[in-house]
Amino acid sequence: MTNRPWTVVAVFFVLTGFFVTGIVADAGIEAGDDQFTEGTESEQAFEEIQEDFERGDRDTGAVTAQLVVDTDRNVLAKQNLLRILTFQDRIETREELRVESTTSSATFVAKQLDPAAETPEEMSQAVEEASPRQLRGAIADADAEAELPVSTDFTRQSARAAVTQVGITYDLPPNADTDVEIDLLDRTEAVANSVDGFDSDDNILLFGEAIVEQENEQLLGDSAAVVFPASIVLILFFLIVAYRDPFDLALGLVSLLLTFVWTFGFMGLAGIPFSESIITVFALILAVGIDFGIHSINRYREERTAGADIDEAMVVSTRQLLIAFVIVALTTTFSFGANIVSDQTQNFGIVASAGVIFTFLIFSLFLPAGKVGLDRARADRRIPAFGTKPILSEGSLVARGLSVGVSISRVAPAMFLVVMLVFGGSVAVYGTGVDADFDEEVFFPEQERVEQYQELPAPLGVDEYVFIEYLEYIEEDFEIPFEESVTIYVDDPDLREGDGLSEIDRALHDPPAVYQSENRQAEANSILGVIESHAESDPEFADTVTRYDATGDEIPNRELATVYDELFASAAGDDARDQLTTDYTATRIDIQLTADADQDAVATETRRIADGMQLDAVATGQLVIFEDVAEETTEAAIVNLVLASLLTGIVLVIAFRSLEERAVYGLLNLVPVLGSVALLVATMRYLDIALSPITAPILAVAIGLGVDYTVHFMHRFVDEYETNDDVFRALVTTVRGTGGALTGSMITTVSGLGILYVALIPVLIEFGLLLALGVFYAWLSAIVVLPSAIVVWDRLADRPDS
Repeated sequence: MTNRPWTVVAVFFVLTGFFVTGIVADAGIEAGDDQFTEGTESEQAFEEIQEDFERGDRDTGAVTAQLVVDTDRNVLAKQNLLRILTFQDRIETREELRVESTTSSATFVAKQLDPAAETPEEMSQAVEEASPRQLRGAIADADAEAELPVSTDFTRQSARAAVTQVGITYDLPPNADTDVEIDLLDRTEAVANSVDGFDSDDNILLFGEAIVEQENEQLLGDSAAVVFPASIVLILFFLIVAYRDPFDLALGLVSLLLTFVWTFGFMGLAGIPFSESIITVFALILAVGIDFGIHSINRYREERTAGADIDEAMVVSTRQLLIAFVIVALTTTFSFGANIVSDQTQNFGIVASAGVIFTFLIFSLFLPAGKVGLDRARADRRIPAFGTKPILSEGSLVARGLSVGVSISRVAPAMFLVVMLVFGGSVAVYGTGVDADFDEEVFFPEQERVEQYQELPAPLGVDEYVFIEYLEYIEEDFEIPFEESVTIYVDDPDLREGDGLSEIDRALHDPPAVYQSENRQAEANSILGVIESHAESDPEFADTVTRYDATGDEIPNRELATVYDELFASAAGDDARDQLTTDYTATRIDIQLTADADQDAVATETRRIADGMQLDAVATGQLVIFEDVAEETTEAAIVNLVLASLLTGIVLVIAFRSLEERAVYGLLNLVPVLGSVALLVATMRYLDIALSPITAPILAVAIGLGVDYTVHFMHRFVDEYETNDDVFRALVTTVRGTGGALTGSMITTVSGLGILYVALIPVLIEFGLLLALGVFYAWLSAIVVLPSAIVVWDRLADRPDS
């Protein structure tokens, strides 16, 4: 680095060219909840249901969408009902839209007026000819019979409502691409806008599941477009203050840029897609890179200020910092890498670990070589140096403030450590109450935040998010959960045997409070319900049911295959195929939920019922899957934290035993770090921030970032203590030297990470806040707690020269 600096720089630029090929390769984008739900038992059961029932052996499969109609007055007025029927008629008669069927309040009302009306055109005629009195009566009767899909302000007496929904079912090929669904939704929206009085910018909203996937990617891009420029501007400001020299600033920025190129190039080469968790890796690389850069330049300036020439200053500073950098890189890599053991955080762990290794190589080799080359060139050309002093001078106000930890260690170090241990234990116990939560909504911001960002100029401005608007309608106007049901998936040959149907009936009897029920029976769609319904309308099939019912409870329990054969061959065959596979070995039970059902309670009760069945059954559905993810997140967070602590402790002990012949110094590093992690978990509970697949890695990450601060402090102290036998003098020098670099790094990093608060995605906002707090806690622990730990150990242990 000192003999051939430009050769070192050239090698790094050549390697950068290699990693650019990875960026060009582009591994794609993975956004939303799907990236975290894969692999759970409930999700696998959900996938099997999709294969068995949504697609099965049919040539087509149903895809649904909803058109929300929102009027200022009455959506059930004759004119609005006619508009809805006109819309239904237009989309049903256009073959390119592949609409299989539609349902709406208008169709229910029209059928009351004219039961013979079948087409939207015939229904429109029935509504058109109805008198106001007939229309009000038809609305009341339709709601009594079918519960109209209208907002909660509706009453049968008033026959008025502000909002209604139109259900649309498309007939698509199996495994149709999301782009195909989006194209159909766009065309359907265009048809809706062609209806006089309908306007997607005013009173209608079209929503389909494909929109969620599309908008997850859009939201990820919008967040990156806001976060990256804002963080760069803020970090640039603080780096200018820290470096105070345009050449050093440029070198530091180029080093950060190379780190990002290497990391994201590695992602492309490894086939790891860009996701919400990778945005957090961007922040972590900034944190470690800024820290390394400021330490390297600051230590070099200390030597230059003391009178060393360029080569000598770089040799001394690099020789000292390289050991600290190696220890920090190893411990941080292991801490971040601990997340690899969990499927949910595996990609995060891989990319973050690679990013730390790249940061170490670039800031410990490229940056020093570049600094030597630049300073030699400036000296040869007599270019003035704009910033040559370390961040803090010995007598500055900030330097004196940083000595508070040393002052405490002079007065009562043991008592202070006891207080800190009790405090750390208390906050750790409090932190064990932190919740784990996961649902689709955590990836979408509040509508107010979206509206604020829409005011920003391009390219920072964001688009509308249909999902957010639709969710507000569902929760506020209809007061129903976004997920209205859960499913029990049964895959068992015993469904063909005598007690198969009786077991389904038993599972639905006397349901828990989270299920909708009537007469102590859960409201559910099941093959048993299809049998009962068809038996009521078909006397011949009813005789078959009675013939094979040995107990008299109207549930067949003999020769079930014969019952199924007749059912599948009847008019109810399609309904039966929606609930039972054609080989009669797998079925689904879709249970309706109450409006205020809690996700945790739903998952617990549904699992209990599935586990209690004497058939091979699995609880599934979005709510159950999300709860499974939340539980796995908690388990993974604990495992990652323990693993990160153990691996970091082992590396620190080995490192300080090998380099300083003091293994205990490695353990002393962990004391303040574990305290800062405990404080961080307690903060999560206090701020009501739940563990999620995005925030869970923060615990292991906090270990890595915390060690970053304590290792720099401890390693500098050891160097000073070897040349100065006075522990307090060594601590003061450490605080005023390395402490200044730590403080500059902390301020810059906290500001840069805190900028995630401007992100649109709520979990990214939470991660940025937690990461910034974690860095601050780590800095505070290193500056305040570590000096007392060192002094107490120094008094207990034998002196090195004794």
